Amino acid sequence: MPLRIVCTDYAKLGERCQIAGVTALHGHRDYEEGAIVPTGDWRPINNDEAASFRAPGGARPSEVAELVSLSALPHQQAEPAPWWTVTPPFTPTPTTRYANHATTPGDVLTATVNFENGKRLGLHLDNWDRLPFGQRHLSRRRLCLNAGPGPRYLLLGDADALTICRHLHRDHGRRYPHTSDIRAYVHTGQPLRCLRVRLEPGEGYIAPTELLPHDGSTTGFQESSTAAFWLDHWPVGTLPSLVTSARPGRGGAGRPSAR
Repeated sequence: MPLRIVCTDYAKLGERCQIAGVTALHGHRDYEEGAIVPTGDWRPINNDEAASFRAPGGARPSEVAELVSLSALPHQQAEPAPWWTVTPPFTPTPTTRYANHATTPGDVLTATVNFENGKRLGLHLDNWDRLPFGQRHLSRRRLCLNAGPGPRYLLLGDADALTICRHLHRDHGRRYPHTSDIRAYVHTGQPLRCLRVRLEPGEGYIAPTELLPHDGSTTGFQESSTAAFWLDHWPVGTLPSLVTSARPGRGGAGRPSAR
């Protein structure tokens, strides 16, 4: 499964997105050995690329990414706990689980740190639900809120964990996709591109982070950014989209804007 984003307005998607290649880091003091990161040769995506990333009608919600707008952020922190744990900027369901939050300093290439060794992961897979290859598409999607104060980027690889595992392992059906598979895939010379999507404070995404190589980034931004995360089986369209000209149908169906 390639990267699929719910989108009906290619111009809006293009305004937010750039694309680059990836590289593996070796012997870097801040990163795990072999971590996969963007090369930095960013360029805007074109209309054909935007169209190729668009989720087709009928795509399962668990396999698509959405770029979403959340409620306005409060001007100041009034509660002793993070405000979003007291008043989430959306309406939770009984199955919504608050996962965690993390603050990334300004101008950081990739955000996520492995707290067991203090090293950054680079592009990685989440593993909240710990599902094997054949059930991976049943994993919950992750909702991320950029709580500010600064902007941040969402980084997404354009090949999913199932594609990667099929290439690497003859017994892929018995595997549990892992970040190490992304690294092995790139090491074998397979093409992987990285999309970065700018998210202002109060914006976010809902994405299958157990299927898609991903991370956050604050490259080029001076302010720090705190990201808050929730897990659930959200239907497509639960939150207002940043890149649709009209509310899409289930799975991202809709007529692209001619803007």
